[in-house]
Amino acid sequence: MAPLLASGRDRAGREDEDRGWEARGDRKARKPLVEKKRRARINESLQELRLLLAGPQVQAKLENAEVLELTVRRVQGALRGRSRGSGGPLLFDDLPPASSGDSGSLDTSLAQLVKNEGKGAKRKTSEEEKNGSEELVEKKVCKASSVIFSLKGYVAERKGEREEMQDAHVILNDITEECGPPSSLITRVSYFAVFDGHGGIRASKFAAQNLHQNLIRKFPKGDVISVEKTVKRCLLDTFKHTDEEFLKQASSQKPAWKDGSTATCVLAVDNTLYIANLGDSRAILCRYNEESQKHAALSLSKEHNPTQYEERMRIQKAGGNVRDGRVLGVLEVSRSIGDGQYKRCGVTSVPDIRRCQLTPNDRFILLACDGLFKVFTPEEAVNFILSCLEDEKIQSREGKPAVDVRYEAACNRLASKAVQRGSADNVTVMAVRIGP
Repeated sequence: MAPLLASGRDRAGREDEDRGWEARGDRKARKPLVEKKRRARINESLQELRLLLAGPQVQAKLENAEVLELTVRRVQGALRGRSRGSGGPLLFDDLPPASSGDSGSLDTSLAQLVKNEGKGAKRKTSEEEKNGSEELVEKKVCKASSVIFSLKGYVAERKGEREEMQDAHVILNDITEECGPPSSLITRVSYFAVFDGHGGIRASKFAAQNLHQNLIRKFPKGDVISVEKTVKRCLLDTFKHTDEEFLKQASSQKPAWKDGSTATCVLAVDNTLYIANLGDSRAILCRYNEESQKHAALSLSKEHNPTQYEERMRIQKAGGNVRDGRVLGVLEVSRSIGDGQYKRCGVTSVPDIRRCQLTPNDRFILLACDGLFKVFTPEEAVNFILSCLEDEKIQSREGKPAVDVRYEAACNRLASKAVQRGSADNVTVMAVRIGP
């Protein structure tokens, strides 16, 4: 069998030939021919490498993983055009010489090397499947499948110890028709939101009445290049427009309104959730983990308060300050709708937008104001709802299916429990059931 790697005599001949071209000074003729030869050597080397890894009966000059790694790097570098020009060392010139030992031992060593490499690849694949299986399932279910998960919202609210109820909420299980003729890629659009007002009820009430209307008007009509980018831009414009509308109305009053509100909105486009958030209300996803066989509480939103570094820096840059964890020592959130007197101090209405793909393991979405999370952790709240959903004592009534009755009971019990635990704030609890 012919040797796999170029012999020293062959290499010397090639080098002499290359130097001959340079000696004749024929630059124009030399360049294309040298490039052609370089490519030929690369292809030859790749073929040798393939044969080397093909089976244990092939004679080899590569004895260990370091040499194999070096060879692969040299081939990759040459393919990128970084190999040495003619007259320099050839692709395999700096490899160690062939061992004089038994060729069988080399074959065994090579076979073991390939086996180990295969094991490493399998381990990597296994880890990728473990860490990325959820993402793969999401893509398969949400993009390739025609099955769209149904969404239905339930809500309960308590005034608590406050003088008035300043929270507001919106449940729109299906607004596809209201959004007009959407992209052919979109089958269903749903909208759920909670608003936690402060300084009065007018900002939260205005947002609950107008934000989704502005969203519907701005929602993309017809086909778009990227649904994700278009929807995110739509949400940003919607929040900006809604805030500007309220501030205009608030400033026209005498005295001017000083109301403000948080906003946590979930826009479901088919099986993709877009979560837009201002302030400290939160959205939590209950997802079943098959490995641990337990339900997990996954945060879908980011809270905004002035103690966070980025928020504080923005406020200080705008000329404001943070005292006692509040903007100017008064406002507890750093992003909101309304709060006109604080907008010049760095408080903004630009929402944090996140995206999440629904999977068959998802049970429900929990949206709630901070009145709940002052006395419940997300995990505690999710487990509380799960216990209610599994309570067989809750039966269907008044023609309602048992599942609807249990979700309503879960929201009511959780809101009441928050008040019992000492939450002095308004409490709003919304659960969005995810079904097949």
